[in-house]
Amino acid sequence: MDLPPEPTPSYRSAAAVSRPIVDRLFRLRAQGLENVPRHGGFVLAANHLSGFDPWPLGLPIYPRQLHYMVKAELWKPGLRPLFRAVGTFPVRRGEHDEQAFATAVQLVREGHVMAVFPEGTRRGKGLRAKRVLRPHTGAARIALAAGAPLVPAAVQGTDRLLRLGPFRVIYGPQIPLDDLRGRDSHEAATEATERLWAEIQHLEATLHSEKPGG
Repeated sequence: MDLPPEPTPSYRSAAAVSRPIVDRLFRLRAQGLENVPRHGGFVLAANHLSGFDPWPLGLPIYPRQLHYMVKAELWKPGLRPLFRAVGTFPVRRGEHDEQAFATAVQLVREGHVMAVFPEGTRRGKGLRAKRVLRPHTGAARIALAAGAPLVPAAVQGTDRLLRLGPFRVIYGPQIPLDDLRGRDSHEAATEATERLWAEIQHLEATLHSEKPGG
């Protein structure tokens, strides 16, 4: 069986520096690692609380490297080498960015891990956080197009940095997709996204139900 692609030197350095911070200061704890494929590409989809979500989402499955999209407005010349080194690429939000979609599918087919946040943007607080969210279908579309697993996850604590977390992450069982392959692409992606989002909400509820520090 082929080994997964090696992380880039920059990603290894970032993991080495951040691991002690996340483990000790933010007390990261992960559950459901048995649900994460050890080989081959897959799509990892999670709730989105803050810009720090990739930390608890990616560190427990290291040395597998997360790849994810960064909105094009942030993809400025001075930051491009850094963004590229840690596995990100630009996406034009609010548009059907077929180039970004094709890049994501290719990465997964090559054995990489594509991280996607179906909410599309960080979740707000207060009234905005209580609004019913309509998740985007991108994660499901990538998994279906690449013929790869779709793994749900939920993170907790990344929106409480000043309180030092704690960070929690839980990975769920792969979303069933076999019965959707070969169906109309829009219909398949919509159904897969409904399954995905229901599981992400379930995982998030599981984290919320745990005792603090548990």
